[in-house]
Amino acid sequence: MDLELRHLKTIRTIADAGSLTKAAAQLGLAQPALSAQLKRIERTLGGKLFERGRYGVRPTALGEFVLERARVVLPAISELQQEAVRFGSAGSRMTGFRLGGTHGPLLGGLVDRLATAHPGVPVTTFTTWSEREIAAAVAAGRLDFALIGACGEAPAPEPERLSWREIAVDPVFVMLADSHPLAGRREIGLAELATEAWADVPGDGCFADCFTLACARAGFTPARVYETDTASCIHLVQVSRAAGLCRATLPPTPGMVTRPLAGTPLTWRHLVGWHPATPAANSAPEVVAQARAAHADAAARSESYTRWLADHRTAADPGPPGTGGGPLPDSARPRAAAHPDHPDSGRPQAIGHPEADPGPPEDTGYPKADPGPSEDIGYPGLPRGIHNIPQKDN
Repeated sequence: MDLELRHLKTIRTIADAGSLTKAAAQLGLAQPALSAQLKRIERTLGGKLFERGRYGVRPTALGEFVLERARVVLPAISELQQEAVRFGSAGSRMTGFRLGGTHGPLLGGLVDRLATAHPGVPVTTFTTWSEREIAAAVAAGRLDFALIGACGEAPAPEPERLSWREIAVDPVFVMLADSHPLAGRREIGLAELATEAWADVPGDGCFADCFTLACARAGFTPARVYETDTASCIHLVQVSRAAGLCRATLPPTPGMVTRPLAGTPLTWRHLVGWHPATPAANSAPEVVAQARAAHADAAARSESYTRWLADHRTAADPGPPGTGGGPLPDSARPRAAAHPDHPDSGRPQAIGHPEADPGPPEDTGYPKADPGPSEDIGYPGLPRGIHNIPQKDN
């Protein structure tokens, strides 16, 4: 019998599980079948790979030798397969835009802008609560672009394989029923909401931890958190069962209001990512510009965000028309997403500033289109785990 990759996977699974019973369950085999397979592998390799005892199994010296090689070979083969799939499916030109995003209006706005700019070119979407799942799909070549968010300064997923560009940084707002005693306030201190229950949605980032820490700094621990879908979060707020957290770009919703948190204790960064070795890299400048324009559109539709922007600007710098004034505080200004693929990584940058673009656009095979306004609108994005936004345009 020749040694095959599946045999190495079996050996690794047994070692990681620490027992044949657990390994058999993970591999979907009956334990006697796994034991028989292990004996055949051991005969092929010329010795016992595991010592069996009352507390499970542990590798022999030969087993450790084989495991050391397997833990190098298996990831290398997996990476080879992913690269081959990406190379084979990508070709030399993009034939459409395959977008992956978490739930929110920014994805819908980007789809609309790309479809308008490239009539007849397919624009497809994949949505999930997991930023990691989206990033992994881009890295594997199943998607062209990831449109995700990150809490505060948290790094984007797959930083070694994907290029990331920051679209905007938004303050986190609170959602309250329009009958709430604090609904008429211009902004609300987090400590004033210490007795509230909270509603949020699932996520795999650090926002839940950041929210808990912000509450601790405000002097309280959240009494109750309802983790549920977006529509249910909105409903719980509307019926005064809970307060919610949202992007500042949340559009007006009947029965509730959005208000900024005093001092901006939480921020959310919007990011676009792509694999630099695929044709998507050629289209990245336009996708980034279109995403920024979609964010500007969403921000302009939010009365509470527009008012917040006006409050946080200064008369010294009136800013672009319609944005309400001068520069934002440093804590709320956009920053460059740190990534080694970008020479300007780490420097402060304005939304839509030419220096923020990921290089000059190359020929993508599509007609050039005006990506729309991309001036510095000063928009700071939303928390992870808290995508409480109507999804009509996803």
